[in-house]
Amino acid sequence: MTREPATGPLAGATIGINQILWANDDLPELTPPIDPLAILDETARLGYRGGQLGTTFPRGDALLSALRSRGLRIAEVYATLPCTVDGPTSAARDDGRRKLAELHGAEGDVLVAALPLSADRVGHASRAAAPGVPRMTDRGVAALAALLAELAEEARSLGHQLAFHNHVGTYIETADELDQLMVASDPDLVGLCLDVGHLQLAGGDPVAAIERHGPRVKHVHLKDVDPKVAGRMRSGAIEDFLGGLRERVFTELGSGELDLPAVLAALARIDYRGWLVVEQDTTWRPPSESAAIARAILDVAIRDLRRMRSAAVA
Repeated sequence: MTREPATGPLAGATIGINQILWANDDLPELTPPIDPLAILDETARLGYRGGQLGTTFPRGDALLSALRSRGLRIAEVYATLPCTVDGPTSAARDDGRRKLAELHGAEGDVLVAALPLSADRVGHASRAAAPGVPRMTDRGVAALAALLAELAEEARSLGHQLAFHNHVGTYIETADELDQLMVASDPDLVGLCLDVGHLQLAGGDPVAAIERHGPRVKHVHLKDVDPKVAGRMRSGAIEDFLGGLRERVFTELGSGELDLPAVLAALARIDYRGWLVVEQDTTWRPPSESAAIARAILDVAIRDLRRMRSAAVA
C-alpha cells in the first residue's frame, strides 16, 4: 500500500520504517521474538515501502523474493565502523566492505555508516557537550573522513550512496562533532544520514542541521524523543544510552519534543528526495501499534505541509 502524495512537498521522498522497533539489536530482551518475515508483513501492511536490512532477515534469493512479493525494498544497511579517539581501527575497512556487499546483494539503496557505542562515551550520552568528555582527535576525524570517502567511492561504483549517521554515545554525537566530520569529509562522496532524534537528544537542532548541510542530507531517520526521559538523561539521573533505551527515550512520532512539522518543512525546502525512515528503538506499546501511529502522524504532517504550501502560493 502506497500513501505518499504524488505531488507537492516531499513527493519525491519514500517512507520506510526500520525493523528495530520489532527486533532491537542493542536490547533484544525488550522485544518479544518475532519471525523476520512477519516484520516484512507488518511493514507492508502499514503502508511503508521498506527499511533496514535486519540481522535476522534472510539473505540472497530468499530475501529478494520476500521483498518483491510484498512490494518492499531495502532502504539501507547499517555499517558500524569500530573506532577509537584516534580514528577507525584496523577492522573498520573490512567491516564496512562486508556491509556494502550485503547492501549490494540485497539490491538496497544506502550504506549507512556509523560509529559504535564506546565505553568512554556511552555514559555521557545526551551530555557529550560537557567539559571533560573524551573526544575524537582532529587526526582521528581526518582518518574517519578518509575511510568514509574510500567506502563511498566503492559504494558509488556499485550504484549506492554512503551516508554517515550521527548517534549518541559515540564520538560523533553533538552538532559540533557532526559539523567537524562534514567539514573534513568529501561533500561529493560522503552524504549525511541525519537522525533527527539522536541529534535532538544530543542537544542539537535538526532543522538547523538540515539548513546547514543541505544537499548532503541523503537519508533521514525520523524519531521522536520523550522529554521526561531525555530530561533524566541530560541531568545524569539515567546514566547511559542503554538505560535511556530501557526507559523508552525514543517515542512515537508526534508525542515527544521533536518539531516534526519544522523538520519536514526544512526537508521540503532542500527538495529532499531520499528515504524518510521512521525509527523507534523501543516502545511500551505493541510494536505494530507504534508503527501505525507513526505512519498516521507522518501522513498528516506531510498533508498539512502540502496545504500550507498551496495556501502560500494561492
